[in-house]
Amino acid sequence: MSIHVALRHVTHYRYDRLVNLSPHVVRLRPAPHCRTPILSYSLNIEPAGHFINWQQDPFSNYLARLVFPEKTGEFKITVDLVAEMSVFNPFDFFLEPSAEQFPFAYSPELSHELQPYLAKGELTPALKAFIDGLDLTPVGTVNFLVALNQKIHHAIRYLIRLEPGVQTPEETLTLASGSCRDSGWLLAQVLRHLGLATRFVSGYLIQLKPDVKSLDGPSGAEADFTDLHAWCEVYLPGAGW
Repeated sequence: MSIHVALRHVTHYRYDRLVNLSPHVVRLRPAPHCRTPILSYSLNIEPAGHFINWQQDPFSNYLARLVFPEKTGEFKITVDLVAEMSVFNPFDFFLEPSAEQFPFAYSPELSHELQPYLAKGELTPALKAFIDGLDLTPVGTVNFLVALNQKIHHAIRYLIRLEPGVQTPEETLTLASGSCRDSGWLLAQVLRHLGLATRFVSGYLIQLKPDVKSLDGPSGAEADFTDLHAWCEVYLPGAGW
């Protein structure tokens, strides 16, 4: 049985004088390919006297381009959406035989299509040392990915970072700490250097308090909460993203 949850995200700026707002691009709408069904969505912009044009970038992400013809004393963005929270098995897929064991190589045709997601950053000393320390003995692909996630989880202390931007993999490994976006980008770059296509994803995290306490493990969140989140997705033949 699914649960419908409502989310409201407000960003509000007030200025001490009337200002001219340059054109803005707002990226606060779930992508059409997101796994969670979005039952309704609205974007409200203040001041009301503005022009909005919806676009899709080359990766099918929704972009709202805003133009403000008049000066204003405040700028407010309100997102309201209703999402369907359903339980699903993330391992419910069958890999192509050629991708069941890691390491593997994409077919030439698929590799061409995935080129933007295979672009590697600089192989800096800490990143190289981390990759060199991985056990690349042939093993089940899913098992390898689970083990790599666990390795990064244990190596990088999670923290909430309010500073803008994403740390480089070198910074995250040297500091041994980072936010979700930092760990996500580190994982993406590690996998790209190993020949796997990845994409960096951001979105909303909705965590609900369980109705029943777990008897054999962590029960999860103590209260319902929502936050911005970031993660890494990898492309596996047979499973997709």
